[in-house]
Amino acid sequence: TLGTQTDYRDGEAQTDPYSPEYIVHSGSVPEILALATLTWGRGLPAGQAEMEIIDRIREKRAWEAALPPMDSPSNIAKRLKMLEAMERKEWAYREEEIDKLQKFQLEVFKELLQRREENQNELNAMRLYNQWQNHQKAKEEKIRKIQRDCALMLRKLIAKRKNLMGKLERRDIIKEYNDFSSQTYAPLSRNGFFPDNTSDYYAVKNFYLNTLAGLCELEKSVPDSVSLLKIKAPKPKCTKPGYIKKAGRLDAVLAQVHQ
Repeated sequence: TLGTQTDYRDGEAQTDPYSPEYIVHSGSVPEILALATLTWGRGLPAGQAEMEIIDRIREKRAWEAALPPMDSPSNIAKRLKMLEAMERKEWAYREEEIDKLQKFQLEVFKELLQRREENQNELNAMRLYNQWQNHQKAKEEKIRKIQRDCALMLRKLIAKRKNLMGKLERRDIIKEYNDFSSQTYAPLSRNGFFPDNTSDYYAVKNFYLNTLAGLCELEKSVPDSVSLLKIKAPKPKCTKPGYIKKAGRLDAVLAQVHQ
C-alpha cells in the first residue's frame, strides 16, 4: 500500500493552482486584478507583506475616488496639493522599503561574514593542530635519539670505568668462552679477522665430482642394477576361481588404459 499511496497521492501530482479564464466588463476594474502579478510560491499564499500591499492598494483606490474633479481652479489647486502629498507619501514609503531591504541585506552579509569567519577559524585550528602534531612527532623522535645516544655514552663510560687506570689485564679464557658476544665467537674486522676469506673452507672438493675423468670413472664403478630397473607386474588377487575383487578389476582397467 505504501507504493500505491506514493504513486497516486495528491502531493506528487499537484502543480500550480488552476487559474480559469475571465472576462472584464467595460467600466469595471475588479480588485483581484491588482494581485495578478502574484503567483504560487511568489507572493501566494499571502503573508504579512502581501496583506500590507493589498491594504495600500485599497487605500490608493479610496484616495483616487476622493480626488476632486478638475472643473474649477480651486479644485485643480486642491487636486495638485493632494497629488503632491501622495507623491511625498509614496517616496517616503519607497525610502522605508529601501531601508528595510538594505537592513535585510546587511543582516545577510553579517551572517555570511560570520559563517566565513567560523570556517576560516576551523581551517586555522586544523592547520595549527596538524603543525602541533608534526612538532610533537619531531620532538618525540629527538627525545628517542637523545635517549639512544645517552644509553650509548653510558655503556662507553661503564666500559671505561672498568679499566679506570688503564691497567693491562690478563686474558680470561673461561670468561671469553662463557660470553657469546666476546671476540672468541664474534671477532671484529678491525682486529684483522675477515670472515669472507674462509667462505670456501667447507666447500666439497672431490676428484669424482669436479672433473670429467672422475665422473666417467664414477659411472663405470656403478653397477648395472642401479640404472636398469626391473618392475614386476602385480598378479590379480583372486580368492575364488573365476572371481576377481574390485581392486583387482580396477588394476586390470588401469593396466589396459596404460597400454
